[in-house]
Amino acid sequence: MSMPAFDVIVCGSLHLDIMVYSPSLPRPDETVPGTRWGQQCGGKGGNQAAMSARAGARTAMIGRIGADDFGTRLVGNLKAAGVDASAVLVDPTHGSGMSAAIVLDDGDYGAVIVSGANLLIPPDSLERQWRELGGARALVLQNEIPEAVNIAAAKVARDAGAIVILNAAPARATPAELLDRVDVLVVNRVEAEMFSGTKVADRDGAMEALPKLAKTARGVVVTLGGDGLVVQAASEAPLWIAPKPVKVVSTHGAGDCFVGTLAARMAKGDSLLQAADFANVVAANFVGRVEGEGTENGSQVIES
Repeated sequence: MSMPAFDVIVCGSLHLDIMVYSPSLPRPDETVPGTRWGQQCGGKGGNQAAMSARAGARTAMIGRIGADDFGTRLVGNLKAAGVDASAVLVDPTHGSGMSAAIVLDDGDYGAVIVSGANLLIPPDSLERQWRELGGARALVLQNEIPEAVNIAAAKVARDAGAIVILNAAPARATPAELLDRVDVLVVNRVEAEMFSGTKVADRDGAMEALPKLAKTARGVVVTLGGDGLVVQAASEAPLWIAPKPVKVVSTHGAGDCFVGTLAARMAKGDSLLQAADFANVVAANFVGRVEGEGTENGSQVIES
């Protein structure tokens, strides 16, 4: 068997994020004065691919953009991060995906996404694109693209012997046809609660939910933000990884930073626990960054 051309292939979403910084979320019919706004290349897929490449993994992206300025910028950002974007195709009739996020003073945020061309990835193209790219040691999926695409990609990757990592975000019902092909399930509190039916507010709740979550995948990671994360690898006892102390600037993209780094480390041979511990440190440094500093993720911030 020939060696795969890439360490990580990410199949997923690409969005141009418009971020508004505000002291509070507006109520219906209310206008709240913000402090600044910015643009950032995102989408869970794009973010995870960029972070995988920055973690040293040979990374490729499978996705879809529109024939517009947003799409041009999204592909340029992938290439600048070292991601092979040859399998990011242009849809001639639909615009690129975008999101609008409101970032609060404490670093939390809420967002609305408009998926656009992301919803038009043809499931029957995945086998050809995987083959043309030359395969990978790990595949990363999320829930911002159609379920049929995730299933098709997971099948191709599993048949090729790759590790399949599903970041089940945003939360939605996930069929057994996909979960049966997932090696590592990464979820936050909300997603863990949806999968398990157990309230997950903290470390204890995550530990209580793990037995049910472990039935859905061979390995599970529950991210808890400032409360750290819990990890359960196949046939091993669950472990808690403590949070790293950091002054939070923004949590926007932190989960994607974690997933991309986790995939890169597992593709390089780390165990799930080793990869999660390393990704926890990287994600902590990420949320403590100065938002918009430098050119990471194609950031541009405008002060009021």
